[in-house]
Amino acid sequence: MSKDHNEEISSSSFNLHPTFFNFVEVALPLPLRQTFTYRLPVGLQESVKLGARLLVPFGKRQLTGYAVALHVRLNPELGIEEATIKDALELLDAEPLLTAEILKLTQWSADYYAASWGEVLKASLPAGINATVEQVYAITTRGRDELLKITSAATAKVQILRFLGEHGETSGRELTKKFGAAQSQRALRDIIKAGWTSVFQRTLTTQVKPKRRKAVRLLPPATDAPQQKPFTETHNKIVETLLNGNGEMSFADLIEQAETGASSINTLAKRGVLEVFVQEVRRDPLAKIDLPALLNLTLTGEQTTALAEINRALDAGKYRAFLVHGVTGSGKTEIYIRAMRTTLDKGKSALMLVPEIALTPVFSRRLRAVFGDEVAILHSNLSTGERFDEWRRIRSGAARIVIGTRSAIFAPLRNLGLLIVDEEHDSSYRQHESPFYHGRDVAIVRANFAGAVVVLGSATPALESFHNAHNGKYQYLRLPNRVGNRPLAAAELVDMRQSFKTAGKDEIFSPQLIEGIEETHERGEQSIILLNRRGFSQFVLCRSCGETIRCHNCDITLTFHKREGKLVCHYCNHREKTPHKCPSCAGKFLYFMGEGTEQIEDILKRKFSALRIARIDRDTTGRRKLFEETLMSFSRGEIDMLVGTQMLAKGHDFPNVTLVGVISVDAGLALPDFRSAERTFQLLTQVAGRAGRGVLPGRVLIQTFYPEHYALKHAQTQNYDAFYAEEIRFRQRLNYPPFVALASILIKHPNYDYAFDNARILRECLQTANAEKNCIILGPAPAPLARLKNEHRLQMLVKARNRAKLRETLDFAVHEAQEKFCDLKIVNVEIDPVNLL
Repeated sequence: MSKDHNEEISSSSFNLHPTFFNFVEVALPLPLRQTFTYRLPVGLQESVKLGARLLVPFGKRQLTGYAVALHVRLNPELGIEEATIKDALELLDAEPLLTAEILKLTQWSADYYAASWGEVLKASLPAGINATVEQVYAITTRGRDELLKITSAATAKVQILRFLGEHGETSGRELTKKFGAAQSQRALRDIIKAGWTSVFQRTLTTQVKPKRRKAVRLLPPATDAPQQKPFTETHNKIVETLLNGNGEMSFADLIEQAETGASSINTLAKRGVLEVFVQEVRRDPLAKIDLPALLNLTLTGEQTTALAEINRALDAGKYRAFLVHGVTGSGKTEIYIRAMRTTLDKGKSALMLVPEIALTPVFSRRLRAVFGDEVAILHSNLSTGERFDEWRRIRSGAARIVIGTRSAIFAPLRNLGLLIVDEEHDSSYRQHESPFYHGRDVAIVRANFAGAVVVLGSATPALESFHNAHNGKYQYLRLPNRVGNRPLAAAELVDMRQSFKTAGKDEIFSPQLIEGIEETHERGEQSIILLNRRGFSQFVLCRSCGETIRCHNCDITLTFHKREGKLVCHYCNHREKTPHKCPSCAGKFLYFMGEGTEQIEDILKRKFSALRIARIDRDTTGRRKLFEETLMSFSRGEIDMLVGTQMLAKGHDFPNVTLVGVISVDAGLALPDFRSAERTFQLLTQVAGRAGRGVLPGRVLIQTFYPEHYALKHAQTQNYDAFYAEEIRFRQRLNYPPFVALASILIKHPNYDYAFDNARILRECLQTANAEKNCIILGPAPAPLARLKNEHRLQMLVKARNRAKLRETLDFAVHEAQEKFCDLKIVNVEIDPVNLL
């Protein structure tokens, strides 16, 4: 039986005084905003604890769920009939994986973002840790009798039955792999119906476990040991090798270094000289890396003032939120590190969020150099084993500092004292698929729950954060100058309309940028070229019929990737070979239009053949080690120029970079999103901050066809206050955040009419719920990206001055829509969206 997780959990949920419980509330990782009640069998009544995982029946399936409440008896007000309640099947954790703090935080996240609590709980755990269940098929006695009668093996039913007779119990996955999905499903349905095959479910072990290996260590000599045979030369070499390895090493390493076999080692073990044992091996993502030298830096007066305020809040031991608004190169990272040191000295732990995986190598190396093995790292580019081991170190308290991307906000740190959100403005902190949440905002709530200090840092704060600081919600700390009083890089807007007039054609590089690259590298300095668009060509156009080649699944043109020789959809990852003629008219004249980072790299390598040029974008960062090596090589001066997307704009510190060239920013300004100007300003200001961070002055060249735009003009002067003053007026006039609470509703389905019918029902229910006109309701209308991943997308926006009224209207409308048989499985409600595309 189900229960809405917005309801107050009963008092027995967190009251562990009873010695046993009869019922458990389970949150399941399904897109359902409710929990489910199960009966605890006698064997589990004293064992289940909050936060433990359970295997439970759900329809015809078995699912892994999470115990979020325990009850001695059912609450009669819920109207649940005990006869309808199913039994929980199996307890998967003797000790719960989820702490009480994470349970509370995930419940808040699910309620605030209108998400599934079970999905948020699953997202809070490392990948591969959840047990899975598979369908298993076995031949019955009737099936074996039937096999004796069969003389032909022509049909799929007969082939599968014979396979089961020969191989015994077989998973559905294996049968699908051998006979194909459609054929095996039809055949299995028929032979199960005939009684020739039985089907049951089997729990699989977790995909990830601690890594273990055989190891050897010397034992202290026993004082009362009987006289031993003298050691052979091989035995002596084994002992000597172990002594050189501090008395302990892996079994495989000992065999290799002592040039011996396993039998000699086992002989010494039997004689009590050494011990062979199994040890756990940590998969350390920061193993074998070069750590930076520790620098004895002197803080500026502005850094000292900001750090003193943060330390004062840490001393108080209460919740406090800071916005550190510091220009690029103002030394925010040093403030973070010293605040972490203060936190650890107080016996507490610290968590630092960064927006991109690209930033974790830089920060994690520095933190490891300062804090050693107390640092753990969490992000999706780690192997499953590495992530699991880091999570266990955090859970056990062995690691007290965590650095990671948005999902690291759920790291099970003990006694949390400090949270840092670097580049807090970045949209990467937003999870754009279910379960929806914003890492920055969840960090603020977690700090509040823990009585901790939260520090938001940025050179270009989100308008909402800056607005909150002005209203006193956050304490505002300003760092207006770079360390060493180095000047900000001089930025210039290059009007590409003038370049077109001069050259008589479109040009990718302006004369100013070409000249700037030449001068920069003549001086032995480095440069960064930014184009926020990957691939070689943006789209392919037929000159004969004017058609573009589009994705079969999305309302999007395909991007040409020259290295692969394929056209790729950047939304669904559909790939197809590059055609030699137009698919529509068979015309032979195909134009490859628009440039991406791959093409920019090719052109620059031809034009500047003496330069060492590398590219960083999502196409080149699939291999984590290669990506990190490229950044480190650039930092060491082994690469002269980096070409890349916005991944290069954030947080990197390359002292020898004196030129940044921005190829084009106009496409970002043209996006149908109220944040487009803000994002463009932030991107330009951030990438400009990569230049002139050393002793040499920096220069930034921004190519545009729209130099009059206010976002570009203020980015040129890097004047955040002026941009904020202009942008905030537009937001207020048009009723957008931070002056209203905003919700985006997407209705997605392969059939447009079905999606529209459900959108219409939901719109009518919203109108009914909005009887007092507390909200502004827009739509339904096709979303800016009207079809993605073979689903039509209809969008509605709901705005309200009062957040409580917004949620009240949404919750009432969704409930009413469900009563009118609206298919809520195709409805996605996103609270505080950061992207309206």
